[in-house]
Amino acid sequence: MGLFSRWTNPDYWIMVMLALPGMLAGLTFHEFAHAWMANKLGDPTAKMMGRLTLNPLRHLNLIGTMAIVLLGFGWAKPVPINPDNFRDRRKGTLLVSIAGPGANLVLALLLAALFRLVGLISLQTSSVIAYIQGILGLAVFYNFILAFFNIIPIPPLDGSQILFSLIPLRNIKVVFWLQRYGFIILLVLIFTRVLWYIIGVPSLYLTAILAGPSALSIIFH
Repeated sequence: MGLFSRWTNPDYWIMVMLALPGMLAGLTFHEFAHAWMANKLGDPTAKMMGRLTLNPLRHLNLIGTMAIVLLGFGWAKPVPINPDNFRDRRKGTLLVSIAGPGANLVLALLLAALFRLVGLISLQTSSVIAYIQGILGLAVFYNFILAFFNIIPIPPLDGSQILFSLIPLRNIKVVFWLQRYGFIILLVLIFTRVLWYIIGVPSLYLTAILAGPSALSIIFH
C-alpha cells in the first residue's frame, strides 16, 4: 500500500490512534531513563534542561511525532548529557546508553502483564475492552521495537554508544568509520526491509509469547 492510499484508508487512522499511546509512552520512558541514569551518575545536564520528567511534551519532537502519525515510525529529542561529569566516562556513557532500551523492555513486560490482566478480569468481550487490548497489544509490540532498534550498534542509536564504550581505544578507527557511514547503513537496512527481520520479527514473537497471540490480532486485522 502506497503512502497516499494508506492515508486515505480509515483503518490506517484507527491503527494510528490505537498505536499512538504506546509509541509516545515508549519514547517518553526511553528519554526519561537516559536522563534519570545520567543524573544518578553525576551529570545533571538533562535535569537542568527539564528532561528528567515523564511529561511527553518535554521529550517529543514535532517532526518526529508527525513522522509517527504519517509514516508509522518516529523519534524524540535526544537527551543531552555531558560525559565529563561522570566519575568513569566510559562506564557512565555505557549505563546511560543502556538505560533507554532497558526502560522500553521493562515497559513492554509490564504492559504484557497488564494485557493479560485485562483479559482475565473481563468476563465478556466488548468494544471498549477490545480497544483497550488493542492499545496495550500495540504498546507491547512497539516498546520491543524501540528497545531492539536502539541497541543496534550504528550511530546515532544507543547501541553505537554501548559499542564505543566497550571496544578498546586502539580500535578507534572503527568508531570513526561507523560515525561516517552509520546513517547510510541504517537507511539501507530500513529501505531494504532487512531491519524488519532484525527487530520486527523478534518483537512479534515476544509479544505473542508474553502477552498472548491475541495481542497481535489488531496488527494483523
